This record gives sequence, C-alpha cells and structure tokens, in this order.
Amino acid sequence: MALGRGLSEILGEVEAAYENNIDNRNLVKDIEIDKIEPNPYQPRKIFDEEKLEELSRSIISHGLLQPVVVIKKLNKYILIAGERRFRASKLANFETIKAIILDIDEKKLREYALIENIQRDDLNILEVAYSYAGLINEYNMTHEELSNMVFKSRSSITNTLRLLTLSVYTQQLISANKITQGHAKLLVGLKEEEQRQIVDSIIGQRLSVRETEVLVKNLKEKLNDEISKSFIKEEKFNFKKFDNIISKLKNQNIDMKIHKNNIKITINSQEDIDKILKYFEKDI
Repeated sequence: MALGRGLSEILGEVEAAYENNIDNRNLVKDIEIDKIEPNPYQPRKIFDEEKLEELSRSIISHGLLQPVVVIKKLNKYILIAGERRFRASKLANFETIKAIILDIDEKKLREYALIENIQRDDLNILEVAYSYAGLINEYNMTHEELSNMVFKSRSSITNTLRLLTLSVYTQQLISANKITQGHAKLLVGLKEEEQRQIVDSIIGQRLSVRETEVLVKNLKEKLNDEISKSFIKEEKFNFKKFDNIISKLKNQNIDMKIHKNNIKITINSQEDIDKILKYFEKDI
C-alpha cells in the first residue's frame, strides 16, 4: 500500500533548502498568523502550557529558527507541521510567522499529521493510539501494514490500540500523565468501575506497575470467585419425611442430623447399619 512520500522526507528537503539559504529559499514566506488554521486532522490535543510559554519567550528572544509548514486553501492556510511553534508565536502576539507553503493534496493532511505525531518521542501514548486508529480507518489498513509504515511491531500497535477501549476517566488520567502506559495496559478488559477503583489506588498510593499488577490480579480472582458462586444455586429440598426416621433412630442411640442439603448419620456398629436400613425401607 503506497501512501506517497513521508512527511519527514518532505520536511527534510524544505528544511535543508531553508538552512542552506540557496535558491529555494523563496519557499519561506512571512504570512499573517490570523490566516492560518490548525490542521483539522491533528490528533494531538494536549499541549503543555508551561513549555509553550518557554518556547514563546525563546522565539521573542531569538526569532523563529524553523518555519512552520502550511498549504494554501482559498484565502487561508492550513497548518501541516509546527503547531507548537504556531501556538507559541500567537502567544508572543506576533502578527506574522515564517512558513513554508507546500503544494500538496489536502487529503494527504491526515496522513502527514498522523505520521508526524507518531514519529515524535514525546507524544502521549493515547495520542499515538488515536493516530494509529486514524490511519487504519482512513486507509483500511491492517495492523501488519501499519507496522511496516511506522516501524513499530505489530504487537506494539495492537496493545496500544487496546488503550482506546479504556473508560473516559482512565484515558483522561493517562493524558494527564497521572498513570503510565505500563499501568494502563493492566486495566484493559476491566469494567469502568473496576478501572476507577484501580486507578484511584494507583494515584492515591503511588503504586508501581508491579504493585498494580498484583492489585489487578487479586481483583480478577475475587471477581471470578463471585461469578462462580453466582452460578452455584443452593436448591432447597424437603426433608420432612426424614423426621420420623430421625426420631426412631434417636431412640436407638443413633445420631442423624440434617444440615442444609447434607445428611449426617453417626454409626457405631454393624447393628446400627441394619437398624438404619430397616427404618429406611419401612418409612420411605
């Protein structure tokens, strides 16, 4: 399945042209920030405000060292790469920003945005998961095909996608870096309330992944026991007919007791057995 040139290849070329200040430098333009719209397919939703402030101060002091990348759409521009630089420049109240304007098909925007984010080391694991899902849904890809594209193992992709089955509560805490990917993968398959119980314990008690694994194992064993018990229905039997036998055996110093669904007879001799058989044949 060919999806065209990767974003890193394209950006590598335009960055080299910009830095080397050769004839292709006319790729870089100063465009009005207000005319730039974020990529609608951008899977990254969370940006560290403190780091954006730091980047903004750096841009004010040293200028924008690397341009953002956009495509033109009518009288507007759509951002392809460099959203942190774009946001930081807006934060610095810049009216214009250096940008490279590429001539590419708009339908490639999702592919470029997703691949760019997947290749980032600091990307939140849930954002990676949504990026994987986006590529799979957009191009009807298998996990194996995606594995070959992003250079991740198929099992890694499958396990990452499973995080999308977690509850909203759990996903929010993963996004906020309150629990790690190691913690999160242990919660897959648990019900929403069970996830909340474990997650709150992880945060409240600062549990390690290993400690969480033990906690989840104990919870699953407890749940399995409860499920097993729910299938064992204690049926009530009518032991009324035994009342006469119990009375007669008692007169013969033979102890017979009924507890729940069990009958217990204490036998002291062969003679006791004969008496018991006699009474059972006669009275039942």
